[in-house]
Amino acid sequence: MAQIEHVKLLMVDLAPKVKRTDAIQSFESQETPMVFITDSDGATGIGYSYTIGTGGPAIMSLLEKTLAPRLLGRDPTEIEKIWRDLLFATHATSVGAITSLALAAIDTALWDLKCKKASLPLYKMAGGAKDRMPLYSTEGGWLHLSPEELVADALARKAEGFKGAKIKIGHELAAHDEARLKAVREAVGDEFEIMTDANQAFSLSEARRRTSLLEKYNIAWFEEPLHADDVGSHEVLARSTNVPIAVGESMYSASQFNEYLRRDAASIVQVDVARIGGITPWLKVAHMAEAFNVWVCPHFLMELHVSLCCAVPNSRWLEYIPQLDRITTSGMAMKDGFGMPAQTPGLGIDWDFGAIDKMAVEGSRSELDKAG
Repeated sequence: MAQIEHVKLLMVDLAPKVKRTDAIQSFESQETPMVFITDSDGATGIGYSYTIGTGGPAIMSLLEKTLAPRLLGRDPTEIEKIWRDLLFATHATSVGAITSLALAAIDTALWDLKCKKASLPLYKMAGGAKDRMPLYSTEGGWLHLSPEELVADALARKAEGFKGAKIKIGHELAAHDEARLKAVREAVGDEFEIMTDANQAFSLSEARRRTSLLEKYNIAWFEEPLHADDVGSHEVLARSTNVPIAVGESMYSASQFNEYLRRDAASIVQVDVARIGGITPWLKVAHMAEAFNVWVCPHFLMELHVSLCCAVPNSRWLEYIPQLDRITTSGMAMKDGFGMPAQTPGLGIDWDFGAIDKMAVEGSRSELDKAG
């Protein structure tokens, strides 16, 4: 039986390819903690997670001082047991973003290692339900963009075969949001989906007011209309509109999703593999949503989510926001508006190790050995 013998940690900080703004924040950078786990057979699994510009050093400290040392000597195939043990080791800081993001970097590395040793791509190892996912683009729908810019991007994506686009909303005046949605809908027609995302900007009363506007333009979903912790208000909102309510990117445990699903407070689950704590809990949330007949449309991380979406039957959309181009040698495979899961063993991400080495944040590197 192979054992974990070596763990390497580092973080790279990636600037966004375009300016990214929404109703509550600007995406300044993508801190990307990375974990390299090597077993006694010499096989290595690589995992990662991310922040949008803050908290990365805290994640690295938790990995180095608390979590990574507990991996040494463990059987890397016992992914569920390792995840539970690490969660318990950090129970005083769970549920929370820092802990979940650190767990995700380890968990994705263990899944990568498992898939590589089994000579299987992640999407098959995790279920193999599909071989492609329809794409919608968020990269041209940021809040600072003018209606003309939104239209140009949506038309370009439609010409490429994309099936939809997301428009950020949350202006103080509803008329500003309407001008954006009206311009895009008139340009793309009715056979192209428009998603909206308020990034938790509204109160319940304002969100209810805006749903009539969204219904007018046949919007595919209303994402994060309210604060993610306010399940009750989401429940009220969901019952007052025909627009599907989407939540999940700001949730960090399966129990939070369970509460939304039990109360019928959302009809689209946007579970994020990094923020939920890795592939292990992501699959649990996806299958839980399936039991409630709810779609899974994950947030961000398309290079990893394409395989997870293709692993489960109730996935519906894959969000297009490229973010690993600077540290990979090839991007996610796409054809006619669909994302295609990698067929190679592991997560299917072609890391550029030279670029990673050059871009590693100073002071973020550390290595642990079983012998040491």
